[in-house]
Amino acid sequence: MSLEPSERVAHVPPSGIRRFFELAEEMDDVISLGVGEPDFSAPWSAREAAIAALERGQTSYTANRGKRELREEIAADARRWNLEYDPDDEVLVTAGASEAIDLAFRALVDPGDTVAVAQPCYVSYTPGVTFSGGEVLDVPTRVEDEFTLTPEVLRAAGAEAADLLVYCYPNNPTGATMDRAELAEVAAFCREHDIAVLSDEIYADLTYEGEHVSIAELDGMRERTVVFNGFSKAYAMTGLRLGYAMGPKEVITAMNRIHQYTMLSAPTTAQNAGIEAIRNCREDVEEMRSQYDRRRNFVLSRFEEMGIDCFEATGAFYVFPECPGEDAAQFAEDLLEAESVAMVPGDAFGVGADGHLRASYATGLDELREAMDRLERFVS
Repeated sequence: MSLEPSERVAHVPPSGIRRFFELAEEMDDVISLGVGEPDFSAPWSAREAAIAALERGQTSYTANRGKRELREEIAADARRWNLEYDPDDEVLVTAGASEAIDLAFRALVDPGDTVAVAQPCYVSYTPGVTFSGGEVLDVPTRVEDEFTLTPEVLRAAGAEAADLLVYCYPNNPTGATMDRAELAEVAAFCREHDIAVLSDEIYADLTYEGEHVSIAELDGMRERTVVFNGFSKAYAMTGLRLGYAMGPKEVITAMNRIHQYTMLSAPTTAQNAGIEAIRNCREDVEEMRSQYDRRRNFVLSRFEEMGIDCFEATGAFYVFPECPGEDAAQFAEDLLEAESVAMVPGDAFGVGADGHLRASYATGLDELREAMDRLERFVS
């Protein structure tokens, strides 16, 4: 037997985000608007908590599900969104939200099951379904709906036959959000057709207009929904790799069964930072959110001045403008080569994203100003 990748893995392309990130790394004076990486450091008191834990020698495994103290804090924090979960049975701490989503696919998807994936979407959803043996059903959202998920696009895609629906709001890559009324229509569709939901809410704290609403809060949805969140985006703790899942006991138990054989437990040092973050770092989160909102308004205004169409993103830290050129991938490469500004072409994020670019404003305002000046020079 030769050592060859399985067919399942061999047919999954590399991440389009990483491709442009690697191209940018090879160049000088690049302003990267490509990777969703906060330019802030983790809150100081969270870092201090991590350091103190290391100094006390807390370097052993924790419980597979995560430190109970952290699970209690996560469950208490979720009440901000009217979500009630038992920290013992319905919360699982993971090595980033991405691990939690992967665990859910592997725990819930049997070979041949159909998973409806709302797109454009984060790059790991479709490969995650493939790795689990499921069949991906693309559900492209529409710019005329401001990239929200609607019963109309679900029906058009044939999603009534799906076993599972996965989506992310606030959305990566579009910056779209969904309000209670919009989510209620999706919830009704899922109840009618007996579809379970994986709701990626990693950007919940980065909602700029109105309040974040979780579909799990709505009637009849808690028992059919797994909610994902984490510390990477709102708390700027990307490198600490700390996320979590909340859902029905039987699902969390199944996910933990896989987790305990693979990851064992999330990083202990990161868990100590996470406890402090939830308890005492809300002001830091609000300050970062305020800064992102200021940057969002700046970037949107500059696109408008340049005549580049872009709907008003209201969450996360991305905007999703229409590409001024005919070929978004070529435009992104030419922009990088000519002006050393990295943006990601929309097709990296799935069906329905062609003709768009993703720009992250999770970078300093001075760099954003320079990037917009360079872009304006390039398109003029």
